[in-house]
Amino acid sequence: FLQQLDSTASLCERLKLRTVVETGARFLLDSRRKHYPTLLDPDSSARDHRLDFLKRAVDTAARLGSDAVSFWSGTPSDKEGEGVLLQRLAEGCQRLDDYAGERGVSLAFEPEPGMFIDTMQMYDKLWAAVGRRGFGLTLDLGHLVCQREPIVESIEAWPDNLYNVHIEDMKAGIHDHLMFGEGETDFQQVFPPLGWIGYTGGVFVELSRHSYDAVNAARKSMEFLKRYV
Repeated sequence: FLQQLDSTASLCERLKLRTVVETGARFLLDSRRKHYPTLLDPDSSARDHRLDFLKRAVDTAARLGSDAVSFWSGTPSDKEGEGVLLQRLAEGCQRLDDYAGERGVSLAFEPEPGMFIDTMQMYDKLWAAVGRRGFGLTLDLGHLVCQREPIVESIEAWPDNLYNVHIEDMKAGIHDHLMFGEGETDFQQVFPPLGWIGYTGGVFVELSRHSYDAVNAARKSMEFLKRYV
């Protein structure tokens, strides 16, 4: 496995490719429940299981020289209040941040529609609860459209914490990653503010449902995005 990572790192360096380690595998840790367990789980051993997985992702990122490890909150499995869930999640993030910091890896937390941390307002609450200035952000621009949040203001609000950007098309109120031109995203608003804040990280197309047609999807995406870059 380590040889594979080293080989991948060398290939990415030769091809001048950036990497971020994503952690969204749906049934990897629990074959019957999507995305479980999470750092919100009331069972501490279940939370530790998720944390161990995220630590492995950090180790992978360190080996690859990745920009960050991207992860999310998941959804609560009980009806506990926001304060309890926020504290539980923040504690897990702090433990992961300690581990990642020792290995020189950045964390980029992603607000995800339908999850506990779903909006930029909720991310702001989590960031304050974690209490680490370097606790970073994955900003999915389609999610902003889905949640009816402003693109420019959301980018400008986090100039020092934005480590990872996902891009695709999307429609308001519908969490469905669409090919560019099929949704409601105003792409003229996307790239200028990234330049204004001095963002130098990756902008990664996230079209998971198009993986069956990956080559054509990549080609179409590049042709579309060249209009704006």
